[in-house]
Amino acid sequence: MELVNTHCHTGYCGHAEGEVSEYVKRAKEAGLTTLAFTDHYPLTPAFDPDDYLSVPPSAMPEYEAAVKEAQEAEADMDILCGIELDYLGSLEDRDLASADLDRFQLILGSVHFVDGWPFDDPAKRDRWDEPGAADEIWKRYVQLWCDAASDTSLRFDVMSHPDLAKKFGYLPSFSLQPLYDQMAEAARAGGRMIELNTSGSYYACAEPFPAPGLLSAFAHAEVPCTVGTDAHVPENVARDIRHGYSLMKEAGYKSVTVPTSSRDRRSISLDI
Repeated sequence: MELVNTHCHTGYCGHAEGEVSEYVKRAKEAGLTTLAFTDHYPLTPAFDPDDYLSVPPSAMPEYEAAVKEAQEAEADMDILCGIELDYLGSLEDRDLASADLDRFQLILGSVHFVDGWPFDDPAKRDRWDEPGAADEIWKRYVQLWCDAASDTSLRFDVMSHPDLAKKFGYLPSFSLQPLYDQMAEAARAGGRMIELNTSGSYYACAEPFPAPGLLSAFAHAEVPCTVGTDAHVPENVARDIRHGYSLMKEAGYKSVTVPTSSRDRRSISLDI
């Protein structure tokens, strides 16, 4: 079956490793037909003072040039030059004009900050251990995620790792299903795609993003779904893609939706 990965990072991000060419080499060896590079769009020093979470602004031209070189060299693979763009809500301090984003072929929307706090940063996770914190964090995370997913004025093509709040294994005391239904409706209302992100299996939550119940809610709401490995090292560029397809099929999806370098979409049938 055709394999695609619409989410990966490179050494241009402070917390990832490897050159664009290394990812492409590994992708070719694994038989991928689509590979999207989605390094983190620059954050300001207020959110990323050490250039660890995102690509420094000065390095963006080099990142884009490296992806363009790969596109020109690999005619048999659809390589996309994309970004992962953090939703910061009312704390947004960047001037994200259309001209800044038009040049990218794929924009992943993500929520890594809850009111300025990087909740999935291992170095900042202490707040999770406070009494009752998981309940409040989950509620606020889902509220922000739904705001991002439903707002059609935002440029997100795909909402990445939808239930990232589970990364460290902290879950609320209440059932998540009502929140899952809210998330599915928000993605549907905003015309978003979501991704089956295989990296979750390697964190404390020990399952891909999203959880089966959330993935089923997205499928029921007819929200298109793609697959990304969220690779931060070249050897993970094709990790668990087939497993992701299986989970999508179990959730009720009939096909994988694939963004293209022409900013279109195509599909791969799961009924084979």
